[in-house]
Amino acid sequence: MVLLGLSSLCAYSQSTLTLEDCRSLAIQNNKQLSIARLGQDVAADKRSSARTKYLPRVDAMAGYELFSKEISILSEDSKTALNNLGTTVSGKLGASLGQTLTAMAQDGTISPEMAMKLGQHLGGLSSSLGQMGNELGQTLRQALRTNNRNMMAGSVLVSQPLYMGGSITAMNRMADINVDLASNAYDLALQNTLYEIEAAYWLVVSLRQKQKLAESFLSLVQKLDSDVKKLIAEGLATQADGLKVEVRVNEAEMTKLKVDDNLTLSKMLLCQLCGLPMGQDITLADEGKELNQLALPYVDPTTGAENRAELRMLQNAIDLSEQGSKLITAAFYRPQVALTGGYLISNPSVYNGFEHKFSGVWNIGVLVRMPLWSWNEGRYKLHAAKATTTIAEMERSELMEKINLQVEQNRFKTSESQRRLALARKHVASADENLRCANVGFKEGVMSLTDVTAAQAAWESAHTQEIDALIEIQLSHVGLKKALGQLK
Repeated sequence: MVLLGLSSLCAYSQSTLTLEDCRSLAIQNNKQLSIARLGQDVAADKRSSARTKYLPRVDAMAGYELFSKEISILSEDSKTALNNLGTTVSGKLGASLGQTLTAMAQDGTISPEMAMKLGQHLGGLSSSLGQMGNELGQTLRQALRTNNRNMMAGSVLVSQPLYMGGSITAMNRMADINVDLASNAYDLALQNTLYEIEAAYWLVVSLRQKQKLAESFLSLVQKLDSDVKKLIAEGLATQADGLKVEVRVNEAEMTKLKVDDNLTLSKMLLCQLCGLPMGQDITLADEGKELNQLALPYVDPTTGAENRAELRMLQNAIDLSEQGSKLITAAFYRPQVALTGGYLISNPSVYNGFEHKFSGVWNIGVLVRMPLWSWNEGRYKLHAAKATTTIAEMERSELMEKINLQVEQNRFKTSESQRRLALARKHVASADENLRCANVGFKEGVMSLTDVTAAQAAWESAHTQEIDALIEIQLSHVGLKKALGQLK
């Protein structure tokens, strides 16, 4: 791409630039247009982003936490009781059996010897039962331990908006409007750039015409200076006459120098607008043409000022503020409904007791949110948004009036420049004839040197006015096209 750009610049540097060439170069290289094009890309990407709000979202989360203490279902007294469960039960059982055997021996149900033997036998059994009870209590205590100091969890959540109060629709419409706004901003930058290009182009053409006029005028006064010097040598003119002509020659040289400098500077400006090196020597296609050969730009008389990018941009601002009101209404006055679903996994898990391993569960649900009270925040914001819409509408109406005035002013300038050109051409014809008569009369000795210099000055002024009138016609047509939004 860089090589292609360099080759195109080299091609332009080796040929004559037309107005269309300058327009094309400006469109390719102007930085403001490049910025506007990037703005269009940004708006398009944001619109694509807004479209995704209609689609389900999938989020995954995972985490690890280390706690200083673990959650305990049992109190410390309960843990102690479970540890001594067998001992407590066997002790109470042994005491109860001992009392029973003693009562039976006293009643004569059994003999004291039999009661002693039964007591010894049951005591050994109670000791074994106590040990088994203690082990059972410790097992139960361990089973009820949460062991959750090290917690690991992860989840996948899917959410699908069902109804957001119209906010998603409003956001997408705003994104569409922003794309249109970026396009209108590019059109505005394009029109401004093309207007600058055409103004700079015709400035160069006018200065080139004035340069040729300055060269012609310098030749005139130099020839007069040569003729006066011959007359001085023959004694037919005085030294004062010679000094007068020399002053005119110096003035003509200064005028030509100023025109040359202005032409160089104006070409530098045109090169900068076209993206060419500012020191590059360029030649324009209309430089060498005669003034009456310059073509006028076409202006479509049926096109109205409604095509102006500024008006479309203000309409975009009105549309954006209206959609902003809908966003506020959705946020403060309408419910929002979303469908949710996902999968949750954790370690330790609680789905089969407290297991120290990963286990998970699926879930699905509906989430509903309804604003109830916000201290009238929504009402204030809604009033502000509607006021913003009214302001934008008033600004658009005012801009329309100014644009209509601008169009009529440019139409007037166009017709006025035509009249000025007609008068300038009459002046040129009179000045040409006056100069011819002055030169003939000076040669015949019937007119003075002052008459000749005055005729030369009038000739230069008339031709300068003709050049200015022709360029003014070009610029007035360009200005009318810009006012009508036809510069593209």
